[in-house]
Amino acid sequence: MLVVEDEIALLQDIKRYLEVENMVVEAASDFRQAMFKISDFDYDCIAVDINLPNGSGFDIIQELKKQKSKAGIIIISARNSLDDKLKGLNIGADDYLVKPFHLSELNARINSIIRRRLMEGNNKTTFNEICIDHNAQTVKINAKPVLFTHKEFDLLVYFITNKNKVLSQLAIVEHLWPDEIELSDSYAFLYTHIRNLRKKIQDAGCPNYLKSVYGIGYKWEDQ
Repeated sequence: MLVVEDEIALLQDIKRYLEVENMVVEAASDFRQAMFKISDFDYDCIAVDINLPNGSGFDIIQELKKQKSKAGIIIISARNSLDDKLKGLNIGADDYLVKPFHLSELNARINSIIRRRLMEGNNKTTFNEICIDHNAQTVKINAKPVLFTHKEFDLLVYFITNKNKVLSQLAIVEHLWPDEIELSDSYAFLYTHIRNLRKKIQDAGCPNYLKSVYGIGYKWEDQ
């Protein structure tokens, strides 16, 4: 993961937060540093500001596209104009996040970009006896179809693609229910979906892969 940001305090905050979330993070505070790093290293995802000393984040994105880089790209910028958003997306950015933002939201969007990149050309995900067909939005457990609601399906995919990683309740809510984040003080709706997901996978013959991590959130792990 590479973060390109000229506000040093914000750059350090982002780096620290993402490292706590188990990401390997490199930082660049100006255009030249960023160009050097993308020339010499490959990244899963790059978060880049538009306004940089010595250059523009748009030029960094265009250089990545010339290199045929497979990195996901998210623009982080104080510029909130439609023209900037359209330009960024049209030249190849995957997402555009306007400052100020919550670091947890940035983390959720980065994870979403990385997952989409990993799944390109791969329509199915398998975890032990669970087989997920992303195109058909269906799940088979022990070769038998199991019905999930849309949110249960999204939760299952989110946990499996983040297996062995502790996911906070806030991160889960921000990823799957961004419009309901104001309800996150209670997490009652999250508990309901988690309970239903657990019951369905165990009723279908799975062990309890989904573990509660006291005071933090949840972790999907193999037995």
